Amino acid sequence: MRQFLLFCVGGVIGFVVDAGILRLLVSGLGWNAYAARLLSFLCAATATWLWNRHNTFRGTRRYGLFGEWARYLLAMSGGFAVNYSAYAVMYAFMPLAQRYPELAVAAGSVAGLVVNYVSSRWWIYRSKDKAAPG
Repeated sequence: MRQFLLFCVGGVIGFVVDAGILRLLVSGLGWNAYAARLLSFLCAATATWLWNRHNTFRGTRRYGLFGEWARYLLAMSGGFAVNYSAYAVMYAFMPLAQRYPELAVAAGSVAGLVVNYVSSRWWIYRSKDKAAPG
């Protein structure tokens, strides 16, 4: 349970990064909200990886730094598909989400939470005794 709660703290950090960069790109630089979300999610995923690496799954290392980051992004792609889908639907059909895209980011984050935790816990940061034989 402690590990899941730490993962959720990382998710809050990721949300702040995601929503902040999205707001900057859309409102500040005039980017398209769908394209901006791709970059904001990549930044958020990197922030959550750093948090999870040093706090949530501390001490469990199976890959080098770049290999772990690349696998983490790959693992987060399932959660991202769920996350981005929820975001895109809300943004497309809810005027409030168009005005405040952070609301759609929050909904997407909640939607992708379980997928991201399971892939992190059982693939990226799985301890050796839980690894498949061979």
